[in-house]
Amino acid sequence: MKRVAIISLTLIIGLCLATGAFAADKAAIKKQVDDIVVAIDGGKMAEDFTSAAQNKPSYVFIMEEGGMLLVHPSLVGKSLKEKAGPVYTECAKATAEGVWVGYVWKEKPKNTYVRKTTSGLIVGSGY
Repeated sequence: MKRVAIISLTLIIGLCLATGAFAADKAAIKKQVDDIVVAIDGGKMAEDFTSAAQNKPSYVFIMEEGGMLLVHPSLVGKSLKEKAGPVYTECAKATAEGVWVGYVWKEKPKNTYVRKTTSGLIVGSGY
């Protein structure tokens, strides 16, 4: 009985820690995207954030409303709409306030925070 209680307690603590880490990651992703949107709205160019496409594990992408990727780890100059239509459809739901969207990529569920700049660019990152 004592062993079951210890195992249960360990699982509960692990779940709490994982949930806390998840919330922190989600907050960090949102902050990163929000900061980039504010910078672009303030006059920076999308290309100024090329290095953010290398952030691991949550890289940043920036695309035009039509799907052309301006910043991405491997698809710069390609159309997300043509490469991955369902992903594009979800990311195109971006708003000026920012919104979380979900989709499946390579058989894994993904969650991405996307936000539009005043010029209509879509900035996103997720897990």
